[in-house]
Amino acid sequence: MATVNFSVPDDVKDAFNATFQGQNKSAVIAELMREAVERAQRKQRSHEAIGRILARRDHAPVVSQDDLQKAREAERP
Repeated sequence: MATVNFSVPDDVKDAFNATFQGQNKSAVIAELMREAVERAQRKQRSHEAIGRILARRDHAPVVSQDDLQKAREAERP
């Protein structure tokens, strides 16, 4: 298991200690770090997906409003 050292503002430390009083602080921090990593990875995947959608959109055929309207009407009973 690795050891991580970092500094935080005193008010954050005090709030953390008060909130997680009586709990294993190392376990709490490890879980918070896991959640932060997962959130960042989801955000990255989302940005990548948006990029892929936009890239495909650049290569999609251009369809006029008139063509769309005709297609809608052709499919109606």
